[in-house]
Amino acid sequence: MFGTNYNLIDSTMALNHNHKVLSAISIFLLASFLCTSITNQDISVVAQSTPSDALNNNITDTANENSTVFATGSALSRLAPDRVLLSVGVETTDKTANDALSLNSGLMNNIISELRSAGLKPNETSTTFFNIFPLYNYTEGGTRLNVTGFTVTNTLQIESSNLDNVSQWVDTAVASGANSINSIDFSVTEKKLEDTRTKLITDAIDNAKQKAEAAASAVQLSITGVKSIVVDGSTISPPPPPQPFYRDSISAQGGTSASSTPIIAGEQEVSVTVSGIFSMG
Repeated sequence: MFGTNYNLIDSTMALNHNHKVLSAISIFLLASFLCTSITNQDISVVAQSTPSDALNNNITDTANENSTVFATGSALSRLAPDRVLLSVGVETTDKTANDALSLNSGLMNNIISELRSAGLKPNETSTTFFNIFPLYNYTEGGTRLNVTGFTVTNTLQIESSNLDNVSQWVDTAVASGANSINSIDFSVTEKKLEDTRTKLITDAIDNAKQKAEAAASAVQLSITGVKSIVVDGSTISPPPPPQPFYRDSISAQGGTSASSTPIIAGEQEVSVTVSGIFSMG
């Protein structure tokens, strides 16, 4: 009987002890969970606030870096020509090809000789056209009949940088037998054009930058750099050429006129256009 009581007491004490241990463990686990939960909540708040600020700053910086403005600029210059091309011709007609050629050759040789005396250099002249063709009689229906004569055409080209003598050369050629001045063309040499284009490109870029700065200022920004520049090209606008001069016949030639033929070279316009993309900040 006493043994049985002792066993019951021992079992009851063991059970009470186990309950205390379990309660202690439960309290410990609960405390650990609460601490962990509180700690995780603090970290989460910090982690959410810091990247948000950084992201806003990055967006602002990127927007400024990607802000661009497109602008075009142009520059123009007027140049005095430094080269002339003058075409002088002689056209003669006679019953035979030989007579027409002989007359034409005599006149052209006389023209060349007089031009040499007027200061034209041998390397400034060249023959650009020569032709002998027959003349025919035709019936009213258009049928070709017999040959009535021959026409000879000889054209001399003068190319020179001496623009001061152009009027004199025209008068001399006409007085010496020329019956056609086919063309007078003034131009600017390639070297002078290239030097002018180089300067105009710089001026055109400055013009484009000024426009870009005005646009940036309108949105409270300023130009911080250049992303690209494209030279769109250049144009040359020569002055209209003088009209061809024709004389009716060789018999109409006389001495040199009281005043020289007015020949005005005029000016040529050269322009350059550029396009640019400018960064703003």
